[in-house]
Order: sequence, then structure tokens, then C-alpha cells
Amino acid sequence: MSNLVISVRNLTKRFGDFTAVDSISFDVSKGEIFGFLGANGAGKTTAMRMLCGLSYPTSGTGTIAGLDVRKDGELIKRKIGYMSQRFSLYNDLTVQENMRLYASIYGLSKQETDERSTQLLSRLNFLSERNTLVGSLPLGWKQKLSFAVATIHRPEIVFLDEPTGGVDPITRRQFWELIYEAAADGTTIFVTTHYMDEAEYCSRVSIMVDGKIAALDTPTRLKQQFAAKSMDEVFHTLARGAQRGE
Repeated sequence: MSNLVISVRNLTKRFGDFTAVDSISFDVSKGEIFGFLGANGAGKTTAMRMLCGLSYPTSGTGTIAGLDVRKDGELIKRKIGYMSQRFSLYNDLTVQENMRLYASIYGLSKQETDERSTQLLSRLNFLSERNTLVGSLPLGWKQKLSFAVATIHRPEIVFLDEPTGGVDPITRRQFWELIYEAAADGTTIFVTTHYMDEAEYCSRVSIMVDGKIAALDTPTRLKQQFAAKSMDEVFHTLARGAQRGE
């Protein structure tokens, strides 16, 4: 695989005697939409925190955009975008103020901030709402704005942690259109989701069970491998063998 932006080998995280992430290995290429699935307790959140530079691995190696997860945690945070289900927006600030705040955190100049926020808001048809308080926006709009904020500094990789939780199916589909646009522009998308229909939209999918990667391939090949009609069937076949629950 060429143009690797994520490369992980035997990455492990232990908490005392408990192994949350057990020697996982995988690569992700530039512009790929990589689905990172697993039931609650499977270890995917812990793994994602290590990749984002938020948690130090017990053993193993990993590089994110050429940076070492063991040594470059602070640099990694500046090179990636991150969006969680909670959206991380400030309700008492306007749309524009939120964008300026995050742009300053990522070190953008005032000119870069103004150009980039205008570009993103125009793409979302939000220009007329730039002075609107975020707290008054519908949930689906907050979700799209949160994605715009996570990509304002043109990161090489965007980590999306359950980004479509709590929104309706039409809004979820619109959000995935944003993901496809970003990937087409060369941004790598690393996404966790518990909606198995969304796994079908990914370039490749990994499924974690009990801290290990139990399967990793394209959705089409995984369905063939497990003689399944949907990714939901694949997931439940693997999850049935899990030893630890939520």
C-alpha cells in the first residue's frame, strides 16, 4: 500500500492486568475512509485515543502522518482533526466565533481563518448563519458545523468518533456526503460508528473483538468471507464470540 498515513504494528494498551487493546496492526492510505468498528468494551475508543496522541501505548508502534504515537503526541494533535458525538462546539458563541476559536487553536493566521471559514461555510450554505448562536441551531446543522471546525486547518487525517449518533437518517446521509467530499480532496477519514449501514460506505472496515482486530477488509469481501447479506450480519457473527461485554 502506498501513501500510508496511519501505520500501526502490535499496538497494545494495558491497564494493570487488563489488556484493553491487544497487539493490533493495520495500515491506512491517503484518502481512504477507514471504518473502525467494535461493540462497547471491544477497545476501539482506547485504540483511537492512542492514535490521536491522547493516550500512551504500553507497547507496539504507530505512526500518524509520519509522527510517532509514543513520542509526538502534541504534534499529532495539531496535524489531525477530531470530532466526537458531543460535537465540542460552544453554544454561547456564534458560528463564526466557533470557527475563529478553533482556527486559533490550530495556529491559523487571521487571513487563513477568514478565507477557510468562508470557504467551508459557503460549501455548507451556512454563510447567512455565520452570526447565529450555535446553541440555536438544529442538531444536524451543529453536526455539519462540527465537521467543518474539525477540518478548518486542512488536516491530513480526521478522526470521527460516532459522529452521526442521535441524528435522523436523512441528516446522516448528508453528513456522509461531506465525508466523501473530504476524502475526494485527499483527506483520510478514520471513523467509528455503531450504524452498520454506515460501514457499507467505508473503503475498508476493521472489526475489534475483545481488544483484537477480528476482521479487516472491504465491506464486499467481508460479506463474502462470512456469507452475509449485510455488514450487520458480519458484525453480529463476530460479536457473538466476544468474551467481554459493555
